[in-house]
Amino acid sequence: MTDSEINLNNNYARKPLTAKEEKALQQFRENVKDVVDLINYDVEKFLRARSFDIKKAEQMLRTSVEFRQKAKVDTLLKEYKIPEVMDKYLTGGFCGHAKDGSPIRVELYGNIDLKGLMRSTKKSDFERNKLHQCEWTVNDWAEQSKKLGYPVDGMTVICDMGNTGTSALWLPGIKMHLGLVKMLEDNYPEMLKRLLVINAPRIFPILYRISRPLISEDTKQKIHVKGGDYKDLLLRYIDPDNLPACYGGKLTDPDGNPNCASMIGQGGPVPKEFYLENTDFNLQLQTATVPNGDKLYLEYIVERKGSVLSWEFKTEDHDIGFGLFYWENEKYKPILPLERTDSNVVIQDGTYTCDKVGKYFLCFDNSFSWTRSKKLRYTCDVFAPVETSMITEINKLVGDCDWKTLSEKFETTHL
Repeated sequence: MTDSEINLNNNYARKPLTAKEEKALQQFRENVKDVVDLINYDVEKFLRARSFDIKKAEQMLRTSVEFRQKAKVDTLLKEYKIPEVMDKYLTGGFCGHAKDGSPIRVELYGNIDLKGLMRSTKKSDFERNKLHQCEWTVNDWAEQSKKLGYPVDGMTVICDMGNTGTSALWLPGIKMHLGLVKMLEDNYPEMLKRLLVINAPRIFPILYRISRPLISEDTKQKIHVKGGDYKDLLLRYIDPDNLPACYGGKLTDPDGNPNCASMIGQGGPVPKEFYLENTDFNLQLQTATVPNGDKLYLEYIVERKGSVLSWEFKTEDHDIGFGLFYWENEKYKPILPLERTDSNVVIQDGTYTCDKVGKYFLCFDNSFSWTRSKKLRYTCDVFAPVETSMITEINKLVGDCDWKTLSEKFETTHL
């Protein structure tokens, strides 16, 4: 590969330092020389992540060193064993390298049963799994750099959002995901080279807005969003031999599977036999008691038409009735009529796109039980539609058209 080809393929190659930045880097290295050997990562990335603010970068690096020692990151590649449920049902995986040598990771966002996984594991399991992926990536950079004869870093991520619906608007899962993103940004800054979002669903603007506080201006330049016409985008950065056949490449499993399931976890529903009673997920649920012979109404204010109401609940030992109501003319108007659920056996969840502003009520009905009160665990959140200014920002990520055109032409899910 020639130098010009390397530069062409490495769109987000590290920019040369200015004289001022070079001086800051020298000072930074001097300040952290006592800990630089304790971290298997390019310390310059910490300085870049803090816009060459030496004081902030030093604090970031020293905090990361402490975190890595506490998490025993240095031994993860040798000692980490993925929990069985994650090995079978966690989506995603690495599948070769992009044209610039960076490892390719495919994430099947719409195929992951995040609720099932969170009920079957602990937060620390997700953290250790992500840290293992990052350590593997750092080692891969070294191997690729030696193989290709030039420095390789960064990660090319294909985020396939096919099958993503409003169930993705589940706050415990979103909080957990954002926590993982922050952990990686704090300890592996500048790792992402490009994020290729494909099969973008109608709810993508809402998910983007939720994630936006963690997305820097530099990271925004690395995000590309497509609906179903993504083949040319992927082949711009990835040779066909390294791109799964299901995305228009030539890569398959030995048995010809175009989804490359031997490399990329395909996800799917987590069987309930994996569920644990005491998980971090349960700690995120609110609790309430519905007295015998009574009903409990939980009020949620919707201030913007098109907002999505998302809920989840379960009861201990016995069932309960559930319904969704809208307050109108001093009365509860049924949207989802009351119906008894086996919430003591199966966790109940759902979403509703609100076509009116006003008061909405979740109703838990125990009026049929004259002897037993019911202990309820629940969560509910309102996700407002995205503002015009955010759509303008997303239009820049789409690039060759706008979000309205893309969502109409390549819609893959329905609210």
